[in-house]
Amino acid sequence: MKKQKQKTKYIFVVGGVMSGVGKGITSSSIGKILQMAGYRVSAVKIDPYINVDAGTLNPIEHGETFVLEDGHETDQDMGNYERFLNQSLTRESYITTGSIYQKVIQDERALRYDGKTVSVVPHIPLAVIKQIQKAAKKQDAEIMVVEIGGTVGEYENILFLEAARMMKRKQPDDVLFVLVSYLPIPKNLGEMKTKPTQQAIRTLQESGVFPDIIVARGEKPLDIPRKEKIAQASLLNREDIISAPDISSIYDIPEYFIQEKLDQRILHKLHIRKKRNREAQEEAKKWETFTRSTKKLRDKAHIAIVGKYFSSGDFALTDAYVSVIEALKYAGFTNKAKVILHWFNSRDFETGKQKVNELKKYDGILVPGGFGNTGINGKDMAIRYAREHAIPFLGLCLGMQRAAIEFAKNVCGIENAESDERKIRGSAPIITTMEEQKKLIKEKKLGGSMRLGAYRARLSKGSLARKVYKQDEISERHRHRYELNPEYVPLLKKHGMRVSGWSVEGKLPEIIELDRKLHPFFIATQFHPELQARPLSPHPLFVAFIGESMKRRKNLQKKKEK
Repeated sequence: MKKQKQKTKYIFVVGGVMSGVGKGITSSSIGKILQMAGYRVSAVKIDPYINVDAGTLNPIEHGETFVLEDGHETDQDMGNYERFLNQSLTRESYITTGSIYQKVIQDERALRYDGKTVSVVPHIPLAVIKQIQKAAKKQDAEIMVVEIGGTVGEYENILFLEAARMMKRKQPDDVLFVLVSYLPIPKNLGEMKTKPTQQAIRTLQESGVFPDIIVARGEKPLDIPRKEKIAQASLLNREDIISAPDISSIYDIPEYFIQEKLDQRILHKLHIRKKRNREAQEEAKKWETFTRSTKKLRDKAHIAIVGKYFSSGDFALTDAYVSVIEALKYAGFTNKAKVILHWFNSRDFETGKQKVNELKKYDGILVPGGFGNTGINGKDMAIRYAREHAIPFLGLCLGMQRAAIEFAKNVCGIENAESDERKIRGSAPIITTMEEQKKLIKEKKLGGSMRLGAYRARLSKGSLARKVYKQDEISERHRHRYELNPEYVPLLKKHGMRVSGWSVEGKLPEIIELDRKLHPFFIATQFHPELQARPLSPHPLFVAFIGESMKRRKNLQKKKEK
């Protein structure tokens, strides 16, 4: 008799008390510890926005847009899932309110509901369930971790909670609810308060969802009396209340959860056991080796990041560059160095609030991607400083485009060198609009229409890029509308800047670099290498960049000693 395939198990992760409590990292860590328990795990992120995807969201308000291999523009938490689970996800793993309503409306227009009255309930929750199950099937997941964005009590995510409730009703033994809630410690009281979490539990229960496990976030570990209080409010055992205090490294959270026996509680409640297979043991060993490497750092690398998405009122935010930050960290760990990041708002160079020569004290300069005209001249100033002072430089997407423009202006003598994006009449289009983008821009078809996702590129023999990658063909993820104009490539090459990576069709310049005689390490990419950097597989470009930055630091130290 053929053995029946086990049903997929589903873990819904919801948040209480406030946003930014750590649902994404909690979901990623739960996925990791279940991987270590021997299961095939995947993840889904649900965002309660009308936006069809995350590509049109403001990066200052929402953080970076993470592009999947298949080109789908998603929330930054998808990046956390890929990095923790060490696997590539697909568009089925990202859901928004807008995408679900769009799908239901399209199905209704195509008469796929056979003339039924299409209602918000049950058809919207049913569409959510269908996509979650489709994602599980496509990823061949034994356990699917589903993060529901927002906070319990908000009306924006109530339909997603309803979808989870409906799944629980149909598959009571296969669906688990985890509430991630915050426990504040008011300064004037000096005592951790459980009341906000108790209220969050009751609000969740009112929607028909009863948490099976509560992850208690806070500055400090949860003590026994407070575990008891929360357990009483939620009808759970004390063992189901998991302490989750602030930890210096997010990559230590899986190990902490294992110490708290979260993996055991989840497996018990899902009626499954830990698998003792070789893959699980190897996965646990690799992660342990990685986390150990993060604590054995003999050196430091001071990196200046010159960006434009920082300010939110009186606060400086770096969420727009999460993948870049993590990629730099992994590269640092590989080089046994702690990467210390120094943030520069490119607009401050333009206004004189900061002097560009302040960059001289840093080991490397990185200019990340972005869109629009704001802060562009400041980025150019930083790139020129890195080029003229032999400071290791890495440019990403817009960083590459501005590097080509700066070189064309200040080395090749094209004073009116610019990008089509800036729409300056009479300028020389060093960066031009991609041919397939012109019609889309004219028709205002802007959402989800850029060059998106993974594309292959060929690397030139003898180039720095080829030396770094150690292979002649690569695949990297893209997100752009504009490209380096091939007409200007010969002129750039004549003055020492070469295109060392081309699309496989030979039409799109993918990587530029300076001759090593002109600069020790100056390289920039049209694609986003940070999107493929993972703890267990650091990206070679970032590894090389940090290595060169450390080399510069050591050389300067030797000169001082002399």
